[in-house]
Amino acid sequence: MPLTSLPILSLADDRAAFSQSIGDSFKTFGFAMVKDFGIDPALIAQGWELTEAFFALPVEEKRRYHIEGIAGARGYTPFGTEIAKDAKAHDLKEFWHVGRDLEPGNPLEDSMPPNVWPDRPAEFRSVFSHLYAEFDRVGGIILSRIALYLGLDEHWFDPAIHEGNSVMRLLHYPPIANATGEAIRAGAHGDINLITLLLGAEEAGLELLTKEGHWISASPPKGAMVINVGDMLERLTNNVLPSTIHRVRNPDAERARFSRYSMPFFLHLRSDFPFVTLPQCISANNPNRYPVSITADQFLQQRLVEIGLKK
Repeated sequence: MPLTSLPILSLADDRAAFSQSIGDSFKTFGFAMVKDFGIDPALIAQGWELTEAFFALPVEEKRRYHIEGIAGARGYTPFGTEIAKDAKAHDLKEFWHVGRDLEPGNPLEDSMPPNVWPDRPAEFRSVFSHLYAEFDRVGGIILSRIALYLGLDEHWFDPAIHEGNSVMRLLHYPPIANATGEAIRAGAHGDINLITLLLGAEEAGLELLTKEGHWISASPPKGAMVINVGDMLERLTNNVLPSTIHRVRNPDAERARFSRYSMPFFLHLRSDFPFVTLPQCISANNPNRYPVSITADQFLQQRLVEIGLKK
């Protein structure tokens, strides 16, 4: 009988037990729900308030922070820009990206442009700089547990994500007056990155596609976050840990007049990381699917074209 709900795991558990549990959940669903992750709830609350305040600004003001030529890597991306791979309609969303700050002259700066910060709301920069650092910290802990599950040293991912091209996305899905055709809030897609950490949104809608072909809810309860495997981790593990297709469906009629806000953290490898399939994920039954090595940035640039953020 297929499983239809994600288990809720605690990051406060024994590291070996948590490692096994999250690895098993990833292997089954490509997703896991995790509580006790240790980010200050007051900081998170500030983040939600500022996200709502920013997207309430006039469109003309928000568009001042849209930068041509960087594929949406930083600042504002207008409504209806992004499209899921192979989809026919653009997503019903607008978003803001916060990335990693690098010292001038860093050899990775060509692939990681400087952050853009709005004039208002006040404290936007300080709060989201702090939240970015906290997501980055927790993501590193999660990856150390995944490393154990894969039979690696728990610090295996540390150099791979040092100065990684991770991005925090602040998302706004506006109210839907009369959605027609195939447009939905976020079309069915897999994430590009290594893992994604996502706080629960007030409005439901996040769903994942099971191996049996059924859509099930992946919205985490209050106090938990959902974490999912991205395409980069799928590639690295030779598909042992699958990057699962997911979407944000349109709301029921009575909730269509409400905005939905979301705050995913896309944890990326460093741009110059070379993909080499993990030997322990190669077997006679699962031969190496990715014999040609490319860098993490080459992989990212290919996908940005596919989702409409880069020409």
